[in-house]
Amino acid sequence: MGPDRTASARGPLDALNFFLADVRDGLGPYLAIYLLTVQHWDEASIGFTLSAAGIAGIVAQTPAGALIDAVRAKRAILVAAAVAITAASLAIPLFPGLVPVTILQAISGVAGAVFPPAIAAITLGIVGPKAFAARIGRNEAFNHAGNAVAALLAGALAYWLGAIAVFWLMAAMAIASIIATLSVPATAIDHDVARGLDGASDSSGAARPSGFSVLFASPPLLVFAASTTLFHFANAAMLPLVGQKLALANPELATTLMSACIVAAQLVMVPVALIVGARADRWGRKPIFAIALAVLCLRGLLYPLSDAAPWLIGVQLLDGVGAGIFGALFPLIVADLTAGTGHFNVAQGAIATAQGIGAALSTSVAGAIVVGYGYGAAFVTLGLAAALALTLLLLLMPEPRRPESETLANDAIAGPR
Repeated sequence: MGPDRTASARGPLDALNFFLADVRDGLGPYLAIYLLTVQHWDEASIGFTLSAAGIAGIVAQTPAGALIDAVRAKRAILVAAAVAITAASLAIPLFPGLVPVTILQAISGVAGAVFPPAIAAITLGIVGPKAFAARIGRNEAFNHAGNAVAALLAGALAYWLGAIAVFWLMAAMAIASIIATLSVPATAIDHDVARGLDGASDSSGAARPSGFSVLFASPPLLVFAASTTLFHFANAAMLPLVGQKLALANPELATTLMSACIVAAQLVMVPVALIVGARADRWGRKPIFAIALAVLCLRGLLYPLSDAAPWLIGVQLLDGVGAGIFGALFPLIVADLTAGTGHFNVAQGAIATAQGIGAALSTSVAGAIVVGYGYGAAFVTLGLAAALALTLLLLLMPEPRRPESETLANDAIAGPR
């Protein structure tokens, strides 16, 4: 891959990650606020609807990856997915019933499953394996920046125009993401490299385990999968529940306050991820992941202490700590636990599916608990799930061992300490 071709795609790839940040997750927690304050849904129905997108995404995850591997029109698939999510979201105010909203959310979930493999494949096909890690870090930086800016705009627009403004903001971001996608030069993408064929194929022809079977070949990997699934079960419902509490106490400022929560977490997430990347080799993977789980447990116990907006937003800052750690640490731990097996990507996919199940169940279970026992009980239950994950990690998972060659290479790059 020539440097001129890579350079020509750098700006469009930055813009793509920035604008897709608001599109790839659909309406997210803003939908919960809209359904609660405008359509007057109960929390259990909201949780069921939010779970529909997660479950649909889980089902579509493997086919989406296979589709991205099989076709060369990766940019066209991104455009189609962005259009589908935007159209489904804009249709919600027109068809606000439980069944149509659930169907529309399922469509968003299926389309959203395309984004992670498509962006990763396009990135790999542009920069190649050697520069992939650095470029993925840059992608995440622009993704976090896009989330923060979109949340700020959503809060401001909702303050002046009402909750419906979030729908139109998403449409504008989708149009910008389509323009950015089409700005990525098609000739800059090496589609063989994008499939991982550049030195990554197995010439021996030996059969490799696929799907969940790869997890059972490594007990530490299975423990990590269980811990991360519980992490997502505990984490996924917390922000929507916070948004609902803010909406009930401050209905006229609900969307603006939700935006404040998102921006606060995103601003914390960036430096946390940078610290983890710089210190993971010295501090170890297991202690840092334990911190993320402990912080998540603490959030569940702190939220019920007050309904005041400053308190809820302040506690939400801890989400930046947990999510920042998890996002930076997840690929490192999987790479360590699968070193030398050739199953790195298979393991990531299998664990991601398990995580998706945990996240999808989170909103439904939390919504049902809120209806039956209140918000405090729901938060405490989610916190206890994080505590269970922490217990599994501390008791059953050893510190992942890095290959000696990787350690020496990283020490050489880092220089004297």
